[in-house]
Amino acid sequence: MDSGTPPLRSRQQHAVAGRIPLAVVVVDANGLVSHWSSGARRLFGHSKEDAVGQPAGDLMPVAGALTEDRTGRVNGAYEAYDGYDELGPDLHGRSPYPTAGRAKLSDVGRPRLDVLWWAYPLAGPGPGRHLVLAADVDQLRIDVGADSERIAPSFSLHTEFPDSDSLAGQLPHILPNMSVADSERIVAQVLELGYPVLEFSHHDRVPVTPDWGVPRRAAVRRGRAYGTADRDGPGADLTHHTADGAGHSVPTPELDLEYAAVRERLEFLNEVSGLIGSSLDLARTIREVTSAAVPRFADFAGTHLRAAVLAGEGFPTGTPDVTTIWHRVWVEHNDEPGRWDDTVPIGEAIAFPEHTPFFQCMVTGEPVLIPRLDEADGDRISAQFEKRDLRPLINNRSMLLVPLKARDVVLGFMVLMRRQERHPFDDMDRTTGAELAARAGLVLDNARMYTYQENVADTLQDSMLPQVAGRMAGCDIATRYLPGARLGRIGGDWFDSVKLPGSRTALIVGDVMGHGLNSAAMMGQLRTAVQTMATMEMPPAQLLRNLDDLAQRLGENYLATCLYAVYDPIRSELQIANAGHIPPVVVRAADGRSELLDLPTGAPIGVGGVPFETATVRVGPGDRLVLCTDGLVEVRGQDIGAGLAALCESAAHPAASMDRACDTIIRALNTHGGRKDDVALLMARLNGIPDGDVAEWQLALDPREVARARRLVRGKLDDWNLPGAVENAELMVSELVTNAVRHSRTRHVGLRLVRTDALLCEVTDDEPAPASLLGAKPDDQFGRGLRVVSRLARGWGSSSTPLGKTVWFEQALAGRGPRVPRI
Repeated sequence: MDSGTPPLRSRQQHAVAGRIPLAVVVVDANGLVSHWSSGARRLFGHSKEDAVGQPAGDLMPVAGALTEDRTGRVNGAYEAYDGYDELGPDLHGRSPYPTAGRAKLSDVGRPRLDVLWWAYPLAGPGPGRHLVLAADVDQLRIDVGADSERIAPSFSLHTEFPDSDSLAGQLPHILPNMSVADSERIVAQVLELGYPVLEFSHHDRVPVTPDWGVPRRAAVRRGRAYGTADRDGPGADLTHHTADGAGHSVPTPELDLEYAAVRERLEFLNEVSGLIGSSLDLARTIREVTSAAVPRFADFAGTHLRAAVLAGEGFPTGTPDVTTIWHRVWVEHNDEPGRWDDTVPIGEAIAFPEHTPFFQCMVTGEPVLIPRLDEADGDRISAQFEKRDLRPLINNRSMLLVPLKARDVVLGFMVLMRRQERHPFDDMDRTTGAELAARAGLVLDNARMYTYQENVADTLQDSMLPQVAGRMAGCDIATRYLPGARLGRIGGDWFDSVKLPGSRTALIVGDVMGHGLNSAAMMGQLRTAVQTMATMEMPPAQLLRNLDDLAQRLGENYLATCLYAVYDPIRSELQIANAGHIPPVVVRAADGRSELLDLPTGAPIGVGGVPFETATVRVGPGDRLVLCTDGLVEVRGQDIGAGLAALCESAAHPAASMDRACDTIIRALNTHGGRKDDVALLMARLNGIPDGDVAEWQLALDPREVARARRLVRGKLDDWNLPGAVENAELMVSELVTNAVRHSRTRHVGLRLVRTDALLCEVTDDEPAPASLLGAKPDDQFGRGLRVVSRLARGWGSSSTPLGKTVWFEQALAGRGPRVPRI
């Protein structure tokens, strides 16, 4: 405007707030950025993470405003424009002064930027020492439709404008994520130093106000001030200017405010959609959804989820009621730290009372809007909750509750609130909040389904893998299982150990080719078959041959590798058969040397028509046997020989325990990135059973040998200093020897005692029919022997041998054991 414009006082009566997209930055005493708003990111192109902690002068053209020379004048380091590079009116006769300017900034790869800025020196506690506001002149040129070359930044008393209290109350919300105390301190200094304005001439000034939460368009009258700022959001516009009767430019609010508000909210929802859903982790998704609303849309946001959703128990059914348990999973606010912690703590499980807006939202599945909670409303809601007073937190605030839904089922809801100073939520905010909740509900449902599928996969995999006992007769066992890629946790690798007669142990490791449910299902069938056939005393080669036949009957596409080993601790030997699996490693206790066992490889299970061979390997006390699947040693692009060599080297490393030895192997070989195959590892320390802990006798087929068997058992248990085991052991041995003498076809019955952590007794004969429990009647003379054994023994069984059968029982040695029952 020219100097012919009306006087300042009359022009101020018609001054309309210039709603401008503002960048808001706080700079510390060292000239480093401490707070960086989203508006600053949009204007200067630097994210908050990249900007905080960096020199402010490197990011925006206000470096001269942050330092002073010896004369007290502020020096700018950027290209000045029309002499507006340094403005610092002394409004109150004090120093330092606020400064304003206009400068051009050129960055590589970005258009030349024309910037208006206002800088305020700050005093008081905290790291902030300067507050900087900045705006894009090109945006003003587009919105104003006038000669933007005549626009300059300046300062005025905030009391010179209509509705100054409203304008002052909006400033705290544009400060980027600061505490209430810090923002109030800064606002007080800004108002004292000078209100930022746009100067069209020396007499025509428009107060600068950032815009968010613009109300729906109403009747527009000249001279009305629109104070609608809640934060430094995008989409705010400067008022248009028209010519008055004298040909002067007069600001008139003809902008379509409703269009600006809709554009603002769409941009907000677009940005939120980009922030949430970046992860399928349920907890992280919840934090993203809640944090996205504060402080741009609300001052407080709390997210509650149904317990079933949070636990990953599948999709919840039915409408929530007063018994439904909700978990407060995250809270975000810009109040003083800790203000909400005691009353609404994160992680709390709560059932919401019926006569509350929270219950209404979760039951109806519709947003609930309360523009302003007066004292009566706040008291009534707070009275529904026992042992907590919500009134200081909700009274006189605006509340919006939005449901988080998927497939028309309420998974949770969000509580959104604004402080009294901000404009209350309106119908447009309710629509925006509902859209935010709808997008969040879909993201949460995706994360919930992924969590549920992960739980199902883990449960299935855990059910397929055995709980291997850490100690068997003559050996100690340790295992490890690592699932494959995160999206394919179900695999076909397995390990197992089976207790066999004669204190022997079967050690198995296998790998079904492929991944997913089909591989896991086949693995379960093969593992069950191996367990069944192992107890039938099959030689390793014969067992693999039968397993191969089973796999072919299951389907043509069923292939697996398997290594089956039987350890005899009395004979100190391993019998091993291999079906296409990687060879095992033996670590010798005598010298610590490790070696890959050279075994006949054989073809994978399911190929058919290929013979398997059993190899016998001598072992010594303390030797370790290492079995694993190829996922541990195979690396894409490398020779598997390198992985096997690394396995031998790591297996030979000394370790204080079996578990630590397994961990050493895993750490050494599981370092390559991108491992997609699952890993099964089984390590057995072959301790053996000393000759002094084994006693064997041959008994004739004579009923009098039963008494001799009792005497032999008593004498050996006395030698082993086990007097407490004599009575039960004598009775059970008597029953088994009696049966063997009665049914055997040759002249000898075998009797063996083995002392480990329990007492093992085995009776062998040449009768192939397995021993079994019979239902004895009161007048029957036979059939009670095995019933006595089953009551007294810790375990018992019968297995076939090439020459007949073996019946065994195991008797606990710790404690006194059960009393002899009356049969």
